[in-house]
Amino acid sequence: MPDTALPYANLTPSLILDAVEACGFQASGALLALNSYENRVYQVGLDDGSFLVTKIYRPGRWSDAAILEEHAFAQELAELEIPVVAPLPLAEGGTLLHYADYRLALYPRRGGRPPELEDPEHLRWLGRMLGRIHACGSQRLFRQRPRLNTELLGTGPYHYLMEHGFIPPELEHNYRQAAEQLLGEIESVWREVAGWVDPIRLHGDCHPGNILWTGQGPHFVDLDDCMIGPAIQDLWMLLSGDRADMTRQLGLLLEGYSQFYDFNALELRLIEALRGLRLIHYSGWLARRWHDPAFPMHFPWFNTPRYWEEQLNTLREQIERLEQPPLEP
Repeated sequence: MPDTALPYANLTPSLILDAVEACGFQASGALLALNSYENRVYQVGLDDGSFLVTKIYRPGRWSDAAILEEHAFAQELAELEIPVVAPLPLAEGGTLLHYADYRLALYPRRGGRPPELEDPEHLRWLGRMLGRIHACGSQRLFRQRPRLNTELLGTGPYHYLMEHGFIPPELEHNYRQAAEQLLGEIESVWREVAGWVDPIRLHGDCHPGNILWTGQGPHFVDLDDCMIGPAIQDLWMLLSGDRADMTRQLGLLLEGYSQFYDFNALELRLIEALRGLRLIHYSGWLARRWHDPAFPMHFPWFNTPRYWEEQLNTLREQIERLEQPPLEP
């Protein structure tokens, strides 16, 4: 595998086009990089005038078995006519190609725009689709994919930040104090509901950027973070605004969701805990990837004193949010 300090150093346009042709497609030479940082994703033109999307997996992140389990979940959903963009079968069979020390998958190109989360019908529709995804996801668990927990998304990233000197010395004490208080309260909430939540297979990263809307409704992309966890993980990132806004949005989502899958209202207690984990995980993710040249280029504001001052304030605000009663749709 390539040196993970420069994971895509050997990834050239000609290599990408050669890999697509090794999959049995005739590339025209047209290549467009799409917004993706964890992996590399390109739109590739074909000789017949059509396009497909090539995803090159970050070296060393997932095992082949974990990637294939992601692919199998997407295909399972697609076979149920749930609008998830699943990988295409390749010329030699299967969905994962090894080429020049990289691993890649090909997808049909699907356009669209982000959903309008102020539109009640968009929210109901998203709820219906997520209910169907979770009804399928509840049938069995992943064997290779991770399980959502506080270590994976919280304490692990936090310790990485502290051990690798990312926090400015003048803020370190206050940041440590706020992060550890937040993580302690999240752990308390997690223990409180753990025995009452049945984990299922999830999309895992179901924010609006991973949903594309067309005249035929939504379709879901990028199951790269699919995992086992509570159903609310795929719902809470669609909530925004003040408490009244989120209450309204949640009610509309669950109106559609409950037509296909029963929602456990005890999971509402996890919304602010999951938000808190995502805050810490996001900083940890940027820190872990900072050696990749694409990250300083696209996230120049990260690891500046101002960034960490804002993060400190955000963590303190999140502690206050955790102390509020859960939403009641």
